[in-house]
Amino acid sequence: MFAADRLKVKPSALTLEQIDAGLVSAFLEHLEDERKNAAVTRNVRLPAIKSFFRFLEYRQPAALEQIRCVLAIPFKKTDTRLVPYLLREELQAVLDAPDPATRDGIRDRAMLHVAVCAGLRVSELTGLKVDDIDLPSMSIRVLGKGRRERTLPLWKPAAAALRAWLAIRGQVATPEVFVNARGEPLSRWGFAYLLRQHAATVARKQPGLARKRVSPHVLRHYLPRPTMSGSFSFAHNSKGLCDNM
Repeated sequence: MFAADRLKVKPSALTLEQIDAGLVSAFLEHLEDERKNAAVTRNVRLPAIKSFFRFLEYRQPAALEQIRCVLAIPFKKTDTRLVPYLLREELQAVLDAPDPATRDGIRDRAMLHVAVCAGLRVSELTGLKVDDIDLPSMSIRVLGKGRRERTLPLWKPAAAALRAWLAIRGQVATPEVFVNARGEPLSRWGFAYLLRQHAATVARKQPGLARKRVSPHVLRHYLPRPTMSGSFSFAHNSKGLCDNM
C-alpha cells in the first residue's frame, strides 16, 4: 500500500525494479514518522523485507545490485530494556490471589504455580497436556521451541495445586490440562488476562504492583525456592528454569 501510494500506481502494476533501497528506506521512515511505530517495530519489519529479497537473489540475477543495496540497509539501534521484576512479597501475593474455594480459582492457582515453578513460556503452559504429567513423581514433560523436549520436576506447592485441579477438572474432550468453563483449551491471551486480573486484585495490598506490568514473561524469569512452610522464596533467574528441589 505504501509503495502504490508513493509511486501513484496500482499494487498490481508494481514492478520489482521499483522496489529499491530508497523505497524500502522511505517505508521504514514512514513507519516511525507517520505511523508512530517504535524503532523495535521498524526492526521487525526490515527482516521480513530482507527475507523476500534473499529469496529473489537466486531467481532474479539481473537485479543483484538492487538486492544487494536492500540487504545492506542497517537495523536501527535500540535500547535494551530489562525484564520487569516482582518482589518476593508481590509474587507470593499473586500466587495466593485465586480463590481456592471456586473451580476457576483452583485452576488459576495451579496454572500460576506451574508457570512460576517450571519457568514455562505461556504457549508451553497452555499447551500442556494431561499425558505430559507424571503423577507418581509429579513432573511434567514440556515441548518447547524447536520441538525440544524437557522434563521438569514440580515442588510440593505446585504439585499440590496441580493435583487439586486435576481432581475437579473432570472428563473433557480436549487433552490440554487447563481448560475454560466450556471445556476448551485456555488460550495464551486468556491466561494473560487472568494473570492481570489477579495482579489487579492484590494490588490493593501490594501497591507496588499497580505500577508494574505483570505478564506471563515476567513470571518465567524467577527461580522459586520452597520454604519449610510451603510458601516460596524467589531469586531472579534469566533462564527461568527450576533445577533445584
